[in-house]
Amino acid sequence: MRAYPSRRTLIGSGLTAMAMATMTATSTGTAAAATAAAGDTTEDAEHRSRALSRARAAYAALAKYLDATDGSRLVREQYPAASGDNTYSYEWPFSQVHSAALDLTAVDKAYEKELAARAKAQEYYWNAGGGTTKLPGYASYPVAPYGSGGDMFYDDNEWVGLAKVQRHLQTGDKAALARAKEIFALVKSGWDTDTSHAAPGGVFWTQATWSNDRNTVSNMPGAQLGLRLHLITGESDYLDWSRRFYDWTNTHLQSPGGLYWDHLDLQGTIEKTFWSYNQGVPVAVNVLLHKATKDGVYLSRAKQIAKAAYAYYVTQGRLFTQPVFFNSIFFKNLLLLESVTGDSTYHRAMADYADQVWSTMRDPATGLVHFDSSGGTQAIQQAAFAQLYAVLAWPRALWSTLY
Repeated sequence: MRAYPSRRTLIGSGLTAMAMATMTATSTGTAAAATAAAGDTTEDAEHRSRALSRARAAYAALAKYLDATDGSRLVREQYPAASGDNTYSYEWPFSQVHSAALDLTAVDKAYEKELAARAKAQEYYWNAGGGTTKLPGYASYPVAPYGSGGDMFYDDNEWVGLAKVQRHLQTGDKAALARAKEIFALVKSGWDTDTSHAAPGGVFWTQATWSNDRNTVSNMPGAQLGLRLHLITGESDYLDWSRRFYDWTNTHLQSPGGLYWDHLDLQGTIEKTFWSYNQGVPVAVNVLLHKATKDGVYLSRAKQIAKAAYAYYVTQGRLFTQPVFFNSIFFKNLLLLESVTGDSTYHRAMADYADQVWSTMRDPATGLVHFDSSGGTQAIQQAAFAQLYAVLAWPRALWSTLY
């Protein structure tokens, strides 16, 4: 098993001088036309067409500069490569590259071949023999012959599961649904059953021995995945487990102001950082609970969390204190809420954010975004950037399939 170079180091990257300087700014053809939703205004269609053009450009730069050179369709961690970099990226960055291709297929079917290649490469991380709980899942690094695998992270697996659900919702892909079910079984196996722990329960972040944290990001995306599977299959076990994940996180990691802290250790110490993706996912979980139960209290909670998060990140100018790959997840989940409410506040904020990144953090010569003062680009940053514009190119009718 490898020694992970701290996921939290990766989380903190890209928030140096260049990004902080941008905080002072306002935070607030084609296949797009062919897929325009009924009722689109000319202005709407133009905005979506421009978004698709930018998504294509962002993805093309990703493939050009960050793809591995061996034809595997895996990617490198960053460009330019640094001394000591592995041959390929870890699973979490790759899953976001995979999702970028998926998001593009929704508005440009020419990307189906690209998605198939990325989906095939995704399986190079699959550990069929299982980890510590003996259930299969995606390892943190490619398995043989591409690598020696690595510890399983429950959130890494949840993001892939949610992408598989999105694929199923948009195309009826049965294999994608089957994989999502396997991933949910893995997530359930990560539930803490030791009643001697502080705040017993919750899904652990990882199977690695160096961390015993239980995180918002390992529980709420698990609830989201389970709720999607419940809504698709009607099976009550998915709903029951989703409520268990949801209730534990609300009890132990939701702050008095409504936003969610990061994680809780076995001694009961809470790490109280507010990451943007940890706010977006609970919004979506409440939306899906509303769909599953018809109980209006969940929709009210979704609106309350979204309002608090919007104030914290957008109104108060904190978006650029967050990694772009957290903000892409944040905004996509807010669009799921707006698929129900019919509002556009969060969609406009998403567009404003993407446009600001385009105009201030993108190198026109390469098409790569630069959040780091060193000028480098992580694969996960470029993938998130492509996701933002790909989803901005979607007609509103597709927002309900997000995650």
